[in-house]
Amino acid sequence: MRLKTPITHIGIIMDGNRRWAKNRSLPSLEGHRRGYSKMKEASRWCIDKGIKILTVYAFSTENWSRKKTEVNYLMNLFRQALSRDISELDRQGVRLKVIGQRERLAPDIQKLIKAAESKTKNNRKLLFNLAISYGGRPDILQAVKKIISKKTPAQKINENLISKNLWTQGIADPDLIIRTSGEQRLSNFLTWQSVYSELVFIKKHWPDFNQKDLDKIIKDYNKRQRRFGR
Repeated sequence: MRLKTPITHIGIIMDGNRRWAKNRSLPSLEGHRRGYSKMKEASRWCIDKGIKILTVYAFSTENWSRKKTEVNYLMNLFRQALSRDISELDRQGVRLKVIGQRERLAPDIQKLIKAAESKTKNNRKLLFNLAISYGGRPDILQAVKKIISKKTPAQKINENLISKNLWTQGIADPDLIIRTSGEQRLSNFLTWQSVYSELVFIKKHWPDFNQKDLDKIIKDYNKRQRRFGR
């Protein structure tokens, strides 16, 4: 049986900010700033297309190993997103959810996350998952630890139970995952959730990605046949 399914959930690996800046002889931090602006645009595109869930890979667990100046700059961008820019998302009807290892973030960022999630909790146009200090394997690991802590009998542990204990609990798996900048791997992004996602890899760096690119990708997606092993 061949199945065509509408797009409910798009995941984006926003790769290439630093390469974009290098190609223009700009500081790498400027690439991150442009990438952040593009991320805000992407939420509007999804709303316009009736897509209900957007998950963006903003900062991976591996990114902590980058230079301190770069990490600090990115953390300040998150502070801006969660404080100054949250009102814009709220006006658009966007519900914000942060997924990842919150305990590794600075206390003030953790407070901003709670406030932003509370402020937007009743919005329904788009669920915007911001993956910060996120990794697919750590996601699975923390789910297993939660299940063990509840002393769940082994015979009751199944795929559904694991899904319910992931950071994305209650959220549909991504139908489509897009990675920019030419790399063709998922790099620890939604490892459990992506098993049946359609994958698209494009050469453009993330700051150059535009609405026409998304339109083209969705058009290609609509030509694909998703069998889910059937």
